[in-house]
Amino acid sequence: MDALEAMRTIGACRRYQPDDVPDAVLYRAAEAARFAPQGGNRQPVRLIAVRERAAKERLRDLYLVPWRAYFEAAMAGTQALGEYSSARQAVLAADEFARNLAEHPLLIVVCAHQEDLHLTDLELDRPSVVGGASIYPYVQNLCIALRVQGVATTITTLSVAAEPEVRELLAIPDGYLTACHLAAGYPADGFPRRLTRRPVEETVFLERFGNPIGASRETS
Repeated sequence: MDALEAMRTIGACRRYQPDDVPDAVLYRAAEAARFAPQGGNRQPVRLIAVRERAAKERLRDLYLVPWRAYFEAAMAGTQALGEYSSARQAVLAADEFARNLAEHPLLIVVCAHQEDLHLTDLELDRPSVVGGASIYPYVQNLCIALRVQGVATTITTLSVAAEPEVRELLAIPDGYLTACHLAAGYPADGFPRRLTRRPVEETVFLERFGNPIGASRETS
């Protein structure tokens, strides 16, 4: 499988087989993912692979606090769409994922050393986001490298709200933040054959916002 096929079939997996993800598989994925671009080659990302049952249960409990509020709002928002709407089914699948977080074979907590993040947008009148440019390319690389090996993933950021508790649970040193958590495992229902996304013409513009790129400009 090449990277392009992996990107088209990666999705977000909500249900996993009970089989563990071996250290060797995670190692190979991290070996490739570490070459992601990052500001100044400072390499701020650290990963904590969590398999211990008690720790996963604690992470589940912390996750469920913000998830319940999100779930109630999402269900209310999809109520008018009908019981079998795709949006409502997606929310229910995410709820199953959340309630069974401790059952997923592997949880990966993504940390980053704060001093190695070059934050160039702190003076703007909006939340700072550019520090993620040194974190999330690594995370996506990791997900793709796991996908190539038959391992599915889901990225979630809700647990970041419980960062102090997560830091204490996993002995994360001062100076490190948590950027996201990943669930990983062999998919119970296989990988998606087709994912629905907006067409390129709606998201890629030439010279000015709103001037769409044309399919004729594709290169082989």
